[in-house]
Amino acid sequence: MTAPSRNRRPPEIQGRPAGLVSRTVAAAIDTFVVLGILLALQSGYAAARSLLTGQPFAFPDPGPAFTVAFGYTVLVVYLAAGWVFGGRTAGDQLMGLRVTDGSGRRLTSGIALLRAVLCVALPVGLLWIPFSRHGASLQDVLTGSAVVHD
Repeated sequence: MTAPSRNRRPPEIQGRPAGLVSRTVAAAIDTFVVLGILLALQSGYAAARSLLTGQPFAFPDPGPAFTVAFGYTVLVVYLAAGWVFGGRTAGDQLMGLRVTDGSGRRLTSGIALLRAVLCVALPVGLLWIPFSRHGASLQDVLTGSAVVHD
């Protein structure tokens, strides 16, 4: 086994399409961030209700339909806002990824919202990445977006 040469430069990956693993890990991180946001919102609501009404502190139980709809809504808003304002979410930041419009610019609010809805409604669209020449997910194909190493 030989030692690596000190004159070799690492391969340049900036600007290359992100792969399935890095994007899946970023999505998992974002899911945990949103779960934390939801827990904070629920705790805040319970604390405010307890302080204002004098009832004992208790988490609300709005029912499964509302819980799922509210969770999906928070996830869509979180993803779209991250892509519009910073070009990335917390998961993308940790994985060194950036979401662009395909030409390197940030997504517009409409495209970011559509992409977020597609990502939440159809997460298996990531499985298209290994079959795409450009490393695009189904959501990228439908919205013209790209996820690249940054």
